[in-house]
Amino acid sequence: MSSSRSSADRTPGRAPAGGPAPSGLDRAITGLSRWWWIATPLILFTPGIARAMGFPEVGQEFGDRFARAAAASAVGTPAIGYVLAHIGGRRRARGRFAVMAVVSALPVFFLWLLLGPLSECPAGHHC
Repeated sequence: MSSSRSSADRTPGRAPAGGPAPSGLDRAITGLSRWWWIATPLILFTPGIARAMGFPEVGQEFGDRFARAAAASAVGTPAIGYVLAHIGGRRRARGRFAVMAVVSALPVFFLWLLLGPLSECPAGHHC
């Protein structure tokens, strides 16, 4: 006595039998979320990882570029994701990207706050 509902395909990544199929917008939101969680820290720590593996020239030559790419990814990904979620009416995704933006903004704000006044002091003067 098996019905078609009880034998629904439960393969991960596929929509349930009665639910809507994931749209391109949903895939973009998921991709941006995964990029923020995986790629941003990896980009940020790549120069340190390369130095630990015995390639210090990577950190010396490209460390600044990796830091800029990580900052752009950490700030840009939540902003783009929030806009896409807002356009698509995905309320939960909007909240997730808002939290990501706050988490990304805190280190950027503290670095700006701490390094900003220190860089304005002329050499040899105490601020």
